[in-house]
Amino acid sequence: MAGERTIRHMAVETTIAAGRAQCARPAGRRMPDGGGAPPPGHAVMTLPNAITFARLCAVPVAVWLVLHGDYRWAFWLFAAAGASDALDGWLARRRGTTQLGALMDPVADKALMVSMYVTLAVVGVLPDWLAMLVVFRDMVIVGGVMALSLTGHTVPIRPLRISKLNTALQVLLVAATLFLIGHGLGGRGANAAGLVDTAWAGLVLLVAASTLLSGCAYVWQSTVWQSGHPR
Repeated sequence: MAGERTIRHMAVETTIAAGRAQCARPAGRRMPDGGGAPPPGHAVMTLPNAITFARLCAVPVAVWLVLHGDYRWAFWLFAAAGASDALDGWLARRRGTTQLGALMDPVADKALMVSMYVTLAVVGVLPDWLAMLVVFRDMVIVGGVMALSLTGHTVPIRPLRISKLNTALQVLLVAATLFLIGHGLGGRGANAAGLVDTAWAGLVLLVAASTLLSGCAYVWQSTVWQSGHPR
C-alpha cells in the first residue's frame, strides 16, 4: 500500500487552503514523458476514483472472509486491493487527481490495513498487541497532524525511509499470513514446519519494530520542525 502517500494526502486534506492551492496549479505542468498533467479538479466519476471506491467496498468483504475462516479468498482479495492501489495511483498521475480521490485513497488504504490487522487479531491469527501498535501509530500520526492544523500549524510531512519500509512490511505480513493460513502452510494457530513459523514470527517482530520506529520518527520530525518554526 501507499503509506507515505496516505499520510501526505491526509495532511493536505486537513486544510482547505492547501486543497485550493492544488486546484490552482497551472494546467501546463509537464510529465516526465512530456505530456501535460491536468490539475486536481472536482470530478467525481473518474476511473481512478471508481477503482478506489471498489477497494473501499472490498474492506467489509475481506473482514467477512476472515471472520468465516476463508483465508484463501481473503488473500486473493487483499492482493487485488494492493494491485488496484498501484493502478489508481498510476492513472491519477497520468490523468490528474481530484479532491474526492485525494480524500478517498488514504481512507481506503487505511481502512483495509487497519481492518485486516484488527480482524486477524480478533480471530487469533495475529498477536493482539501488534494490532494495537499498528492502530495506535496511525492514530498518533493522523491525530497529531489534525491537531496541529486546527491550532494553525502546518507541518510538512516528508517521506521517511523507515515509514516506507514499515508500510511494505505491514502489507507483506498480512499477505503472508493469509496465504500461509489459507493453504495450511504455517502461521500462528496452524500446523506447519518450524522454519515457516520461525520466519513468520521474525516478520511479526520486524513489523512491530518498524511500526514503533516510524511512529517515533514522525513525532520527532514534527517536533524539530515546530521548534524551528514557532508561531
